Amino acid sequence: MKPLTLGVIGIDHRHIFGQLEKMQALGCVCKGWCTEGDPEPTEGFLKRFPDVPRVADRQILLDDPEIDMILIADIPARRADRAIEAMNAGKDIMTDKPGCTTLEQLKAIKACVAKSGRIWSIDFSERFEVPAVTLAAELIAEGRIGRVIQTVGLGPHRLNRPSRPDWFFNEEAYGGILTDIASHQVDQFMFFTGSTDAEIVTSSVGNFANPNNPGLQDYGEISLRSDKGQGYIRVDWYTPDALPTWGDGRLTILGTEGYMELRKYVDVAGREGTDHIFLVNGDSCEYIDASGAQLPYFELLIEDVNNRTETAMTQAHCFKVMELALTAQAKATRLGALR
Repeated sequence: MKPLTLGVIGIDHRHIFGQLEKMQALGCVCKGWCTEGDPEPTEGFLKRFPDVPRVADRQILLDDPEIDMILIADIPARRADRAIEAMNAGKDIMTDKPGCTTLEQLKAIKACVAKSGRIWSIDFSERFEVPAVTLAAELIAEGRIGRVIQTVGLGPHRLNRPSRPDWFFNEEAYGGILTDIASHQVDQFMFFTGSTDAEIVTSSVGNFANPNNPGLQDYGEISLRSDKGQGYIRVDWYTPDALPTWGDGRLTILGTEGYMELRKYVDVAGREGTDHIFLVNGDSCEYIDASGAQLPYFELLIEDVNNRTETAMTQAHCFKVMELALTAQAKATRLGALR
């Protein structure tokens, strides 16, 4: 595996930490980073990556022939333009979710990928940075729960109001809660059911706890289905302060011969640590510590860039996940203070 040379454009979301750390751990070198102003993650970025120089103009990174890939964690509404700009400069892309905030942006990205031949990949961190998900996929491939017919994905988050920038409370800037957070759960539904297409049965967004911030959607849900399975998604910004982590993210996968629940980040009042799997089938009812499982996305993506393949995630899957999340957002019933 030949490591890549990287550039970073936009560090407005802390997900950039995981994006760059995982790539550096595989030998990739970052030649520089650029962002507008000094967003909240700047201090943390400087502590984690003190040897990566900041450049004043992102064009310096785009014009550097040694840079293979651009990592993007800009304000969500700007990510599409940043990605298109970089792909037109001959760079492959790893962007934070959501990769775009409108269907028009997605259409432009698809056209740019087709024209440039570059890779546009979204780091869906709730799958690609969670060892329990890797192990769950292996267990399903072994036939432990039969054919997957449904997923229930829960994505609760802590609001952390004092640390949130103005754009966080601007629906146009972040794209809405289903575009943003629920894209994770749409990705997992499509992946675990083996679906290549799906339909949004119903969706809703609401603001029930923050009426003084009318641009914030603090609750969202989606029901979707495909020819392979059914899915339910709930996301919110209600995680209480007493929880020892940012959110009790869970995924339940129902199969024809069993089921499993992934408690990704915490087992409330139970076992310590992260990456807990509970599996039940005809032969066993067991707990599995999945914290030692691998995270293959990053290595596979490096190989894809070098070999022009699609092993980390197909481009069609990436497009479809964003299309479904954006469609759910666009058709969502608005509840609470959003009525």
